[in-house]
Amino acid sequence: MAFEFKLPDIGEGVVEGEVVKWKVKEGDTIQLDQPMVEIMTDKATVEIPAPRGGKVARIMIPEGKICAVGQVLIVIEEAGKDKAATTGNGKGNAQVEQPTSPPMPAQPPVAAKIGVPLTVPSTTGSAETAQRVLATPSTRRLARELGVDLRGVPGSGRGGRVTSDDIRGAKPGAGAGTGAGAGRAVEVAPVGVAATANEERVPFRGVRKAIAANLSRSKQTAAHFTYVEEVDVTDLVALRARAKERAAERGVKLTYLPFIVKASVNALRKWPSLNSSLDEQTQEIVLKKVYHVGIATQGPQGLAVGVVRDADKRSIFELSKEIERIAEAIRSGRASREELTGSTFTISSLGQLGGVLATPIINFPEAAIMGVHKIAEKPAVRNGQIVARQLMNLSISVDHRIADGYDGAMFLQEVKAYLEDPTLMFLEMV
Repeated sequence: MAFEFKLPDIGEGVVEGEVVKWKVKEGDTIQLDQPMVEIMTDKATVEIPAPRGGKVARIMIPEGKICAVGQVLIVIEEAGKDKAATTGNGKGNAQVEQPTSPPMPAQPPVAAKIGVPLTVPSTTGSAETAQRVLATPSTRRLARELGVDLRGVPGSGRGGRVTSDDIRGAKPGAGAGTGAGAGRAVEVAPVGVAATANEERVPFRGVRKAIAANLSRSKQTAAHFTYVEEVDVTDLVALRARAKERAAERGVKLTYLPFIVKASVNALRKWPSLNSSLDEQTQEIVLKKVYHVGIATQGPQGLAVGVVRDADKRSIFELSKEIERIAEAIRSGRASREELTGSTFTISSLGQLGGVLATPIINFPEAAIMGVHKIAEKPAVRNGQIVARQLMNLSISVDHRIADGYDGAMFLQEVKAYLEDPTLMFLEMV
């Protein structure tokens, strides 16, 4: 008997996932709970095991394609049962077993994207229209920018979904578009790269593609500006050296990052515009009352942002443990959706490889991201004398739509004050 396995609900708010890699192929015999397929949602890759043993009759969704929750992902001929026709056969007396759970209602597909609510809000027309027009948030934004009315664009995507190519092929200025780009023609055509003899081509999909989509959206939407400051962390280096032994006794590998997180949280309390997001639908600045600090970490599938929740309520040692735990989950590919979403402010650090400075891209839809660069002993002038000091640079990229340059500069000055005199941050602790 053929069993149709449908993509289950693998996370709150998730309505679709991208098939990153099949670990089985048609004709294979598989066992119950055998790793079967990798699905990417919200920048987290989830491994789905086989729901039962049998023979792989048909793979319905190939690698690199999107599968909606409730859509048939694979058909399995169960071992020891009569062979049945697979989906689309339509002949004979074949029986196809359905999952015991009721079928999922049809939902509009959305782009899997870290930190962005997986909903399809109405941007043009009434709520009724929003239900009829299927389009991802990025496609709807493009329509606003080009002044194209979604209601008048035939959708070429799955289920009649309107794609970005459909929007670009429509007539600019037509319909009800009222965005800043209304009436302005913008041609964005895919750019090809000529094939050569000495090259290797890797499919652009999965986490790498999700990272590209997120960063591109951030650069195209947020009005970035970057401010850089030099920080004398000589006292912090000495404090960490004294604390390392005590930390080791507690099983904690103490780095500088927990101190930087604590200093950042204290500074965010004074400059709340940097711990916020812009709700483009309601045209409201959302000031966050929690401090969930994202830590950009390099994983096997690319850069991911692990989230340290309630960083304001944790001690330096607690922060150190949580940062290391989440970083290890990312490096091993085991990070959950909960550990990769919901940050309110992000810190990007490459440790000793941090370089002199950088202009980090904001982790959309946050208002700011801070880059942390390497600490190095350098000459500095103190009281008219040239002395050796431990110096580092911090850079802050801010969405100028939400915060002014003054806010970003004053925030970084506040962080600098805490790191140059670490005792101040402990006086601020609750």
